[in-house]
Amino acid sequence: MDTVSAEHFLLDQIPMARRPSIPTTLRTAYAAADVVIAGEPILQIESARDNRGRIVQWAVDFAFKRLIDTEEWPFAYRWRSFAKPTGRYLEIRFSHSAMSISQVADARKQPRDVVFRGNARLNNEPFFDLPEFADEREVRGLPHFLLVHGYQELSFAHLGVPHSQHRRGYIYRTPNLMWMPHEIVVGPGDDRPAIEDTDIDATMTLKDEIEKWRRDHDE
Repeated sequence: MDTVSAEHFLLDQIPMARRPSIPTTLRTAYAAADVVIAGEPILQIESARDNRGRIVQWAVDFAFKRLIDTEEWPFAYRWRSFAKPTGRYLEIRFSHSAMSISQVADARKQPRDVVFRGNARLNNEPFFDLPEFADEREVRGLPHFLLVHGYQELSFAHLGVPHSQHRRGYIYRTPNLMWMPHEIVVGPGDDRPAIEDTDIDATMTLKDEIEKWRRDHDE
Protein backbone atom coordinates (compact mmCIF):
# COMPACT_ATOMS: atom_id res chain seq x y z
CA MET A 1 0.00 0.00 0.00
CA ASP A 2 1.27 3.47 -0.87
CA THR A 3 2.01 6.05 1.78
CA VAL A 4 -1.10 8.12 2.49
CA SER A 5 -1.03 11.88 2.95
CA ALA A 6 -2.12 12.51 6.54
CA GLU A 7 -3.42 15.94 5.54
CA HIS A 8 -5.52 14.52 2.71
CA PHE A 9 -6.94 11.63 4.74
CA LEU A 10 -7.94 14.03 7.52
CA LEU A 11 -9.62 16.24 4.91
CA ASP A 12 -11.43 13.19 3.52
CA GLN A 13 -12.77 12.26 6.95
CA ILE A 14 -13.52 15.78 8.23
CA PRO A 15 -14.21 17.92 5.15
CA MET A 16 -13.44 21.62 5.22
CA ALA A 17 -17.15 22.50 5.22
CA ARG A 18 -17.59 20.65 8.55
CA ARG A 19 -14.72 22.33 10.34
CA PRO A 20 -16.25 25.74 11.20
CA SER A 21 -18.53 23.85 13.63
CA ILE A 22 -15.48 23.05 15.75
CA PRO A 23 -14.57 26.56 16.98
CA THR A 24 -18.26 27.45 17.34
CA THR A 25 -18.91 24.36 19.47
CA LEU A 26 -15.83 24.95 21.60
CA ARG A 27 -16.77 28.58 22.27
CA THR A 28 -20.25 27.49 23.33
CA ALA A 29 -18.80 24.82 25.65
CA TYR A 30 -16.31 27.18 27.32
CA ALA A 31 -19.05 29.78 27.83
CA ALA A 32 -21.36 27.14 29.32
CA ALA A 33 -18.61 26.03 31.71
CA ASP A 34 -18.12 29.63 32.87
CA VAL A 35 -21.88 29.98 33.50
CA VAL A 36 -21.98 26.77 35.55
CA ILE A 37 -18.97 27.81 37.61
CA ALA A 38 -20.28 31.34 38.19
CA GLY A 39 -23.61 29.98 39.41
CA GLU A 40 -22.24 27.43 41.86
CA PRO A 41 -20.29 28.68 44.93
CA ILE A 42 -18.80 25.22 45.50
CA LEU A 43 -16.97 25.56 42.17
CA GLN A 44 -15.50 28.93 43.12
CA ILE A 45 -13.22 27.87 45.95
CA GLU A 46 -9.50 27.70 45.23
CA SER A 47 -9.26 23.92 44.88
CA ALA A 48 -12.16 23.92 42.41
CA ARG A 49 -10.62 26.75 40.40
CA ASP A 50 -7.50 24.66 40.01
CA ASN A 51 -9.67 21.97 38.41
CA ARG A 52 -11.69 24.22 36.10
CA GLY A 53 -10.43 22.08 33.23
CA ARG A 54 -12.66 19.20 34.29
CA ILE A 55 -15.79 21.34 33.99
CA VAL A 56 -14.58 22.50 30.58
CA GLN A 57 -13.92 18.90 29.55
CA TRP A 58 -17.46 17.83 30.45
CA ALA A 59 -18.93 20.86 28.71
CA VAL A 60 -16.93 20.12 25.55
CA ASP A 61 -18.03 16.47 25.56
CA PHE A 62 -21.65 17.53 25.97
CA ALA A 63 -21.38 20.13 23.20
CA PHE A 64 -19.94 17.68 20.66
CA LYS A 65 -22.44 15.00 21.66
CA ARG A 66 -25.21 17.51 21.01
CA LEU A 67 -23.62 18.54 17.70
CA ILE A 68 -23.99 14.94 16.54
CA ASP A 69 -27.36 14.28 18.20
CA THR A 70 -28.86 17.24 16.34
CA GLU A 71 -27.30 15.93 13.08
CA GLU A 72 -25.41 19.16 12.50
CA TRP A 73 -22.43 16.86 12.29
CA PRO A 74 -23.33 13.73 10.26
CA PHE A 75 -21.04 11.49 12.28
CA ALA A 76 -21.45 9.09 15.20
CA TYR A 77 -20.01 8.73 18.69
CA ARG A 78 -19.63 6.21 21.46
CA TRP A 79 -18.36 6.22 25.02
CA ARG A 80 -15.16 4.25 25.48
CA SER A 81 -13.65 3.08 28.77
CA PHE A 82 -10.13 4.09 29.71
CA ALA A 83 -7.57 1.28 29.80
CA LYS A 84 -7.98 1.30 33.56
CA PRO A 85 -11.74 1.34 34.15
CA THR A 86 -11.80 4.64 36.04
CA GLY A 87 -14.11 6.42 33.63
CA ARG A 88 -15.04 6.92 30.01
CA TYR A 89 -14.17 9.27 27.19
CA LEU A 90 -16.03 10.43 24.09
CA GLU A 91 -14.90 8.88 20.82
CA ILE A 92 -16.23 10.46 17.62
CA ARG A 93 -16.55 8.06 14.71
CA PHE A 94 -16.11 9.08 11.09
CA SER A 95 -16.54 6.83 8.07
CA HIS A 96 -13.07 5.25 8.33
CA SER A 97 -11.47 6.74 11.45
CA ALA A 98 -12.05 7.85 15.04
CA MET A 99 -11.17 10.92 17.10
CA SER A 100 -10.82 11.84 20.76
CA ILE A 101 -10.76 15.33 22.28
CA SER A 102 -8.23 16.69 24.75
CA GLN A 103 -7.20 19.89 26.46
CA VAL A 104 -3.51 20.66 26.18
CA ALA A 105 -1.33 23.46 27.44
CA ASP A 106 0.96 23.35 24.38
CA ALA A 107 -0.70 22.92 20.96
CA ARG A 108 2.49 21.47 19.50
CA LYS A 109 2.50 18.50 21.87
CA GLN A 110 0.26 15.49 22.17
CA PRO A 111 -1.86 15.15 25.33
CA ARG A 112 -0.53 13.26 28.31
CA ASP A 113 0.72 9.81 27.31
CA VAL A 114 -1.86 7.39 28.67
CA VAL A 115 -2.60 3.84 27.57
CA PHE A 116 -5.75 4.39 25.53
CA ARG A 117 -4.15 7.22 23.51
CA GLY A 118 -1.00 5.16 23.00
CA ASN A 119 -2.99 2.25 21.65
CA ALA A 120 -5.01 4.52 19.37
CA ARG A 121 -2.07 6.34 17.82
CA LEU A 122 -0.34 3.05 17.00
CA ASN A 123 -3.06 2.56 14.39
CA ASN A 124 -1.47 5.46 12.47
CA GLU A 125 1.99 3.93 12.42
CA PRO A 126 1.96 2.00 9.13
CA PHE A 127 0.58 4.89 7.05
CA PHE A 128 0.52 8.65 6.75
CA ASP A 129 3.79 9.90 5.35
CA LEU A 130 5.90 7.48 7.39
CA PRO A 131 8.12 5.67 4.87
CA GLU A 132 10.12 4.05 7.71
CA PHE A 133 7.14 1.72 8.22
CA ALA A 134 6.83 0.81 4.53
CA ASP A 135 7.26 -2.91 5.24
CA GLU A 136 4.64 -2.96 8.02
CA ARG A 137 1.64 -1.51 6.20
CA GLU A 138 -1.23 -3.52 7.53
CA VAL A 139 -4.40 -2.09 9.05
CA ARG A 140 -4.48 -2.77 12.81
CA GLY A 141 -7.45 -0.61 13.69
CA LEU A 142 -9.14 2.65 12.81
CA PRO A 143 -6.77 5.55 12.15
CA HIS A 144 -7.00 7.97 15.06
CA PHE A 145 -7.17 11.76 15.14
CA LEU A 146 -6.98 14.23 18.00
CA LEU A 147 -8.86 17.44 18.50
CA VAL A 148 -6.82 19.50 20.96
CA HIS A 149 -7.90 22.83 22.38
CA GLY A 150 -6.62 25.51 24.72
CA TYR A 151 -6.38 24.59 28.36
CA GLN A 152 -7.47 27.54 30.53
CA GLU A 153 -8.30 29.99 27.76
CA LEU A 154 -9.66 29.01 24.35
CA SER A 155 -6.82 30.45 22.30
CA PHE A 156 -6.36 27.52 19.92
CA ALA A 157 -7.90 24.37 18.50
CA HIS A 158 -6.25 21.95 16.11
CA LEU A 159 -7.10 18.69 14.40
CA GLY A 160 -4.08 16.43 14.33
CA VAL A 161 -2.88 13.04 13.20
CA PRO A 162 -0.66 11.97 16.12
CA HIS A 163 2.68 10.31 15.50
CA SER A 164 2.96 6.81 16.97
CA GLN A 165 5.95 8.05 19.01
CA HIS A 166 4.48 10.43 21.58
CA ARG A 167 7.53 12.70 21.79
CA ARG A 168 7.38 13.39 18.03
CA GLY A 169 4.04 15.16 18.24
CA TYR A 170 2.02 15.11 15.04
CA ILE A 171 2.43 13.73 11.55
CA TYR A 172 0.09 16.51 10.50
CA ARG A 173 -1.68 19.27 12.43
CA THR A 174 -4.10 21.84 11.02
CA PRO A 175 -3.65 25.57 11.42
CA ASN A 176 -5.47 27.10 14.37
CA LEU A 177 -9.17 26.42 13.81
CA MET A 178 -10.15 29.32 16.07
CA TRP A 179 -9.11 31.63 13.23
CA MET A 180 -11.50 30.00 10.75
CA PRO A 181 -14.42 31.98 9.30
CA HIS A 182 -17.89 30.83 10.36
CA GLU A 183 -18.52 29.32 6.93
CA ILE A 184 -16.26 27.79 4.34
CA VAL A 185 -17.19 28.17 0.69
CA VAL A 186 -15.34 25.77 -1.56
CA GLY A 187 -15.66 26.59 -5.23
CA PRO A 188 -13.84 28.08 -8.22
CA GLY A 189 -12.27 30.72 -6.00
CA ASP A 190 -10.75 28.20 -3.61
CA ASP A 191 -7.00 28.81 -3.60
CA ARG A 192 -5.90 25.76 -1.61
CA PRO A 193 -3.41 23.49 -3.41
CA ALA A 194 -5.10 20.93 -5.64
CA ILE A 195 -5.26 17.37 -4.37
CA GLU A 196 -2.97 15.08 -6.33
CA ASP A 197 -4.47 12.01 -8.00
CA THR A 198 -1.93 9.90 -6.13
CA ASP A 199 -3.30 11.22 -2.80
CA ILE A 200 -6.84 10.31 -3.81
CA ASP A 201 -5.80 6.83 -4.96
CA ALA A 202 -3.81 6.13 -1.78
CA THR A 203 -6.67 7.33 0.43
CA MET A 204 -9.20 5.15 -1.41
CA THR A 205 -6.89 2.15 -1.08
CA LEU A 206 -6.52 2.73 2.65
CA LYS A 207 -10.30 3.03 3.03
CA ASP A 208 -10.73 -0.28 1.22
CA GLU A 209 -8.23 -1.90 3.58
CA ILE A 210 -10.05 -0.45 6.60
CA GLU A 211 -13.35 -1.85 5.32
CA LYS A 212 -11.75 -5.28 5.02
CA TRP A 213 -10.34 -5.00 8.57
CA ARG A 214 -13.78 -4.05 9.88
CA ARG A 215 -15.41 -7.06 8.25
CA ASP A 216 -12.73 -9.36 9.66
CA HIS A 217 -13.03 -7.89 13.17
CA ASP A 218 -16.79 -7.20 13.33
CA GLU A 219 -16.18 -3.50 13.89
